[in-house]
Amino acid sequence: MTTLLLRLAAPMQSWGDSSRFTTRHTRSVPTKSGVLGLLAAAEGRRRADPLEDLAGLRFGVRADQPGVMMSDFQTAIRWRTHDPMPLSTRYYIADAVFIAGVEGEAGLLAGLADAIRAPAFPLYLGRRSCPVAGDVYLDVVEGGLEAALRGASWQAAHWYRRSIPNVVSLDLYLDAAPGSGDELQRDVPVSFDPERREYVWRDVRHTRTEMFDNPLGRLPARQRPSDFFETVSNV
Repeated sequence: MTTLLLRLAAPMQSWGDSSRFTTRHTRSVPTKSGVLGLLAAAEGRRRADPLEDLAGLRFGVRADQPGVMMSDFQTAIRWRTHDPMPLSTRYYIADAVFIAGVEGEAGLLAGLADAIRAPAFPLYLGRRSCPVAGDVYLDVVEGGLEAALRGASWQAAHWYRRSIPNVVSLDLYLDAAPGSGDELQRDVPVSFDPERREYVWRDVRHTRTEMFDNPLGRLPARQRPSDFFETVSNV
């Protein structure tokens, strides 16, 4: 098997899988439907085009820089009548960086990699108000999804690395066999057609990478100098 790795970074991201009416939530990590939608846009697929080949890819995410949840309020009017629409609350993830991976047949992933590097349509991270920042294409790796996500270089920003401990591990979220996951999500797209959007369920397994060193990170509290004189004596 082959795995395509994508770097998903932007000032804001929003990955809703259960948004209804005037409250639009986001999951804490990218959704399969959202990332497959990004790949479909890169290839130039229309919303009513078939998705079976993309939906069959195994999907996973590594949270390199989890970001923080934020919300805002949105107003709108009906453009024909100018009648106001209800105030809506929208949730986003700010300052996050994720690595998303899709595992599948090498030929299909090679085509997707080419499309991501020269997309047919603009790429967004969940909503049109969340354009990507920097290159989305990261790598194509020979091997399975989990090993590729575990082995990818850490993508977190330096300012974030300085704000966390000097030894860290990262959250992984992976497609699992039916009945073997930690959570069920209705997150596999059957159709993006606005006239009949349809999604089916997938099992998701949550795990973590092994601990690794973060040279820019903070020392644990028990290793920090307790006062000025201890600091001077250690110089």
